[in-house]
Amino acid sequence: MKQEKTTAAMGRPREFDTDDALNRAMHVFWRKGYLGTSLSDLTEAMGINRPSLYAAFGNKESLFRKVLDRYADGPSAYLREALKEPTARQVVERMMYGVVDLGTDPRNPPGCLWVHGTLSCGDPADPIRQELSARRASSEAALRNRFERAISEGDLPADSDPDALARFVITVNCGISVLAATGTTQVELLRVVKTALQAWPK
Repeated sequence: MKQEKTTAAMGRPREFDTDDALNRAMHVFWRKGYLGTSLSDLTEAMGINRPSLYAAFGNKESLFRKVLDRYADGPSAYLREALKEPTARQVVERMMYGVVDLGTDPRNPPGCLWVHGTLSCGDPADPIRQELSARRASSEAALRNRFERAISEGDLPADSDPDALARFVITVNCGISVLAATGTTQVELLRVVKTALQAWPK
């Protein structure tokens, strides 16, 4: 647990748990998206004032980037762990079932923080949208590399298209996240996963 000491409005030193504050910020961004989240939303949820927020985390953009790292290492770490599964199909199963579990867990805001953030940034020149696009491209590249390995090992047919397969998985996962955010139930989403897996190369 990391304690951050900042100066409160009356000039007195104030200590707060930066890890807890970052988790609280993550849930606000997750629920409202990047553009939908105000500094007032953040300071209220984090239990700190604006000077403390700036001192500990920088501006809103800087805080969001830290939140994305926290999200990648925490709630969505299953995506990275899935790449270690022994077969390509098991990789995809773990990812797809994982995104359903995450998006419908009542302890979390519905859907996916990354998808919410992307959809809330419409301007292609927006640095946050560019950051999110770069992270999506990195995830897609990691999947493509995993599927290329699966082809070389004979785990996938030799004529499989690793680019298309990686994009297929990302597309299905993003769609599941959007549906989860709009109230689709876990049972309904699991049926989507079952249907998607039927299209997986034998």
